Amino acid sequence: MARAHTSELLKRAYAAGDAHAAVELLDQSIALGHRRIALIRYLQAQHLDAPLDARHHEYVREVAARMSPATLARVVGEARARRVRQVREDQYD
Repeated sequence: MARAHTSELLKRAYAAGDAHAAVELLDQSIALGHRRIALIRYLQAQHLDAPLDARHHEYVREVAARMSPATLARVVGEARARRVRQVREDQYD
C-alpha cells in the first residue's frame, strides 16, 4: 500500500473517526506482520466500534501474549495518547 494511501487512512481513522479506515489500517498491519502498531490500530478500531472479526482479535491476542506487562502497558498508553493528541488537534483546526 502506498504511503499516501496509508496517510489518508490515518487521517480518516483518527481525525474523522472512520471505523472502516481503522480496520483497513489494522488489516494492513496484520498483512505486514506488524506487532506493536497492529495493537495500536486494533485499539483505535475498537474505540471506534469498528466491525472487527475473530482474526483481528486472535492476532492481537497473540501479539499481546508475547509482550511483557510493561511493554503492553506502554503500547496501550501510546494508543491512548494518539487519540488524545488527535482530539486536541481537531479542536484547533
